[in-house]
Formats: sequence, structure tokens, C-alpha cells
Amino acid sequence: MEMLWPGFLYLWILIPVLILIYILILRRRKPYAVRYSSLSLIRDALPKQSQWRRHLPFALFLLALSSLTLALTRPTSTIKVPASNSTIILAIDVSRSMCSTDILPSRLEAAKSAALTFVESQDANAQIGIVAFAGFAAVIQPPTTDHALLETAIKNLSVARRTAIGEGLVVSLDAIAEIDDSVVSPYSELEVTPLPEGEYVPAIVVLLTDGVNTTGIPPLLAGQLSADRGVRVYTIGFGTDHNNTIPNCGFPTQGSSQFGGSFGGGGGGGGFRREIDEETLKQVADLTGGSYHLAASANELEEVFKNLPTQLMTITETTEISVIFAAIGALFVSLAIAFSILWNPLP
Repeated sequence: MEMLWPGFLYLWILIPVLILIYILILRRRKPYAVRYSSLSLIRDALPKQSQWRRHLPFALFLLALSSLTLALTRPTSTIKVPASNSTIILAIDVSRSMCSTDILPSRLEAAKSAALTFVESQDANAQIGIVAFAGFAAVIQPPTTDHALLETAIKNLSVARRTAIGEGLVVSLDAIAEIDDSVVSPYSELEVTPLPEGEYVPAIVVLLTDGVNTTGIPPLLAGQLSADRGVRVYTIGFGTDHNNTIPNCGFPTQGSSQFGGSFGGGGGGGGFRREIDEETLKQVADLTGGSYHLAASANELEEVFKNLPTQLMTITETTEISVIFAAIGALFVSLAIAFSILWNPLP
């Protein structure tokens, strides 16, 4: 807890002064004598617990004064509150292995269907962007709340050669930075101050791939860039371990490659690495505060998307809490007055 006006704490000096004055008043009361025939009559006349009843109202008054003084310092507290606006980037692998038909009608078509269902299930104020990556990565649709634009972008995804998982993540971070000033673009020369452990921005990246990184920036380096910026990454490994299909994706083994209309990916040849690099995907997720999920069917993929914690995004805010201490002070004052009237009624 921090205080905007800590100088008011000096008012606490009044508390020991008031205690001293209170003691002096009690001692300076003039003694007087009354004759009684028996001391037992005096004992019977004295009310039980008279001492603490006598001093409790004053103690409550001191507590009230302490609390009200603390309220004057304008204390603040850092709390987490639900984010009113959140950003979700879907980074989808569109390498040629995504044409494999071990998951019908194909891995890519199943991924498109799951992504469309995911988009439709999100809140209207959630900004969603689409990043596609193969030999390099590109923003297919900048973050938007327009579901029609997102649907068009997802349906138009097509494939290219190679797999640049790290590039897909870096481009996703840049897309978030374009709409969130608190996130520094990985392409910027500005220095990044890592967020405290356990704190995140209201933005996540959902990265889906069916293979291993074959080109571009290493995924773990991209994961560290995400962690420094407080962006959680949820990785999804998609595919089966019994894939015997040979994807050609409707174009020759040699020559140019594309996705989204005209996406060039370097490298030729028909050799594809279909194995999912689960270890790297787990490390990226753990590094950023996200989680890794494996989906071996279209239904499993839809279930993974459904269970992503997109509704739990929070932001950290600094809130003044002086009203709490003012209310506590008012309560103590009220109790002090009430007990004084109850135990020491006026004649």
C-alpha cells in the first residue's frame, strides 16, 4: 500500500498527546468522601466491568482518529480487475503439412472450422486478429471486433512451405503493439521493462501448429520476448502420430508457394517434418504464463479453443482506498458515541 499524501501521518502525534491529556484529567478529578456503614455496600453498588466500560469509548475514539488520519494520506492499492477490452491473436500454422488428411477433411480445414467457432463465441468487445505463418509470418487480419472480417480472413487461409513458429509469435506481438501502447513492438528499438512476475497485459496469443520450427527466429527467443511484454501464449499441437498422407495441397512440389492469395515461402522439395515439437511448445507456454494443449482430432481442437481462458483477462490498476479507512473511522466514532450514551447517560 502506498500513500499519495504521506505527510498527514504526522497527525498521529496527536494520539499520545490525547492519551496523556486523558490520564491527567482522570487524575485531577477532585476527591470527595461519603460515609457508608459497610464496605460491602460499596462493592455491591459498583457495576461489573466498570473500568473497561469507562475507557472503551475513548479507546474507540482513538481508533477512529487513527483511521481517519490514514484516510487523509490517500492510500492506494494495486488490484486486478477484469479487462473491459481484450486482444486475442490467433496465430495459425499454414505450412504444407496442414493439408494432411489424417484429420478430415484436412488439418487446415479443421483448424479453420475450430477458429471460426472460437471467434463467434467471444465477447463483442474482444478484439481478435489473425496471423498466418509458414516460411514467414504475416498479419492476415489486424485485431478487430468485426466478426465478418475475421470470418473472411480465416476462410481464405491457404498454405505455403516451411514452418516459422517463432516468426508467427513475433508478428503476433507486433500486431498487439499496434493497438496497445503498453506493449512494445519486438521490431522497436525502445527498451522493454519486463513486467513483474505474475502480471500480464490483457492480450494473449493462441498459436496452433502441426510441426516444428524450420526457419526464422527460434521459438524460445520469441517466447522470451512475449514474457518480457506480459503477453501469455497458449500453444496448440495439432495432428496425429499416425499420419501417412502425403500433402500436395493442390500445387506441385517445386515452385512458388502461397497462402491468403499470394504468400511466398522459400525452399522447395517434398520433404515435410510432421512431428509436433511438443517440448518447445510447452516451454514457450510455460515461459509466458500460458499452457500447452494437444489436439488429435477436430473435436479435440474445438474443445481446446472452448476451454481457453479468454474470459479471465485482467489488468492491474492502482486504486485509492481512502474511503475504506474513512468508513472504518466513522464506524468507530459512532460506536464511541453509542457506548458513551448507553453506559453514561446524561441526568
